[in-house]
Amino acid sequence: MTFGERVGAAFRAFFSLLASGTLPPDVAGAAPAEVPRATDPAPAEPASAVGVTAAPPGGTPADGAVQLLALFQRDARLLDFLMEDLTGYADAQVGAAVREVHAGARKTLKQYLEIEPVLDGAEDQAVTLPTVDPSEVKLVGRVGGAGPVRGTLRHRGWRSARVLLPSLPPAGARQVIAPAEVEVA
Repeated sequence: MTFGERVGAAFRAFFSLLASGTLPPDVAGAAPAEVPRATDPAPAEPASAVGVTAAPPGGTPADGAVQLLALFQRDARLLDFLMEDLTGYADAQVGAAVREVHAGARKTLKQYLEIEPVLDGAEDQAVTLPTVDPSEVKLVGRVGGAGPVRGTLRHRGWRSARVLLPSLPPAGARQVIAPAEVEVA
């Protein structure tokens, strides 16, 4: 799967979770049956940092997806960027905007998620895996037989080592990604 295909699958999964709380069948088939949850409690964070008051724990997967999208919107204006029609802009203008969005999104990612590679090593290097956990490693190419598996690392993969999201907002506000802004004259 190319980088573009992986990005497309990630966006389809994200927005499908937002809309229906489920993964698209092709993405679900490639994902682990159960995603491990962080065992460490989230650090206390002032409610003003997210713009809402703290709520009792609980919620749905869609609530977490909306919350993460709200953080990316707040820090990187990601939703504004994705919803904008870029066809009328020059490549240099898009590139300049991407740098700002990238910096903000990277900051948010590092602040709220501890991400680590599934496999250590450099891409395009030879690897030998004694066993393969299909939830962690997707075999491509001429796949067959039992381990050990020898091949070329095409993508290291990513997993969350820890999730540090703040408390969810109150139930009524959980679907708000970014509030509308009205300037009063």
